[in-house]
Amino acid sequence: MLGVRRRELITLLGGAAAWPVVARAQQRGPMRRIGVLVSLAADDPQAQARNAVFLQGLGQLGWSVGRNLEIDYRWGGGDAARHTGYAAELVALGPEVILAVGGSVMGPLQQATRDVPIVFLLVTDPVSSGYVASLARPGGNTTGFTQWEFGISAKWIELLKEIAPGVKRAAVLYDPIQPAGFGQLGALQSVAPSLGVEISPLNARDAPAIEKAVDAFVRGPNDGLIVLPGAPSVVHRALIVALAARHKLPAVYPFRFFVTSGGLIYYGPDEIDVFRQAAGYIDRILKGEKPADLPVQAPTKYELAVNLKTAKALGLAVPDTVLARADEVIE
Repeated sequence: MLGVRRRELITLLGGAAAWPVVARAQQRGPMRRIGVLVSLAADDPQAQARNAVFLQGLGQLGWSVGRNLEIDYRWGGGDAARHTGYAAELVALGPEVILAVGGSVMGPLQQATRDVPIVFLLVTDPVSSGYVASLARPGGNTTGFTQWEFGISAKWIELLKEIAPGVKRAAVLYDPIQPAGFGQLGALQSVAPSLGVEISPLNARDAPAIEKAVDAFVRGPNDGLIVLPGAPSVVHRALIVALAARHKLPAVYPFRFFVTSGGLIYYGPDEIDVFRQAAGYIDRILKGEKPADLPVQAPTKYELAVNLKTAKALGLAVPDTVLARADEVIE
């Protein structure tokens, strides 16, 4: 299953059958209102899995849609052009707090309001991106949970060389709309020469651009691929994994669900449980706390997963050093 173990996802989805654009039911008590702006589409299975965990987290804290909570959703579907309008729509609805899922929605939300509290998720280096003043003291109306820092880029390219020592050229799929993408790309470019790897940045905005760029990049058996986090890479994950297989590219991914669907190797923090943590911040803000007083939380645990079936198809023998560190080995 994508991003969540099968048993857990079945349980979650059984308790939250669907997530409409606006979740409403018969009012049974004092109603509080929150907004949620998501960079993915409403019918994306990964978006559903994440939202199920978020709703479960709210439920454990006493919040129930229709009883004491109303949630207005806007889904970007990977199209950054929609985010500005959706951000303005959500703010106009008068929410008490907004959950921002993905770095690409943060700029539009901060342009739309400097008053409504915002809790962000899946954001890279929010300080450098200008979303908060510091991790310990965010200031303003924004706080949340950072998913990556730029230093992880070095780990991704090191893993690529460790699992495929012959790689001398690596394409890097990144989202040019997301400011943090340039920081991660820069971190990769600073490390690559010491590993003997030439970096080629590729625009990952839409499916035609991704396919054209990857096809044009490939030259031979010493090529590899690094996929940076961002809405476009998640939306087009099936295409990216298929392209890597077609061109026999060893590839490193930022989310576990790439590897469970056929990608080679993943390294990063758990991107599902953070939605449960976000419910805790939403709860605290609804109860009167200020975003400025809630420190930005960084990941404390990173996971490594490798797909042995994919490695075999690529003709790679996964080193014992990688297998020994792996939290999950898919056979």
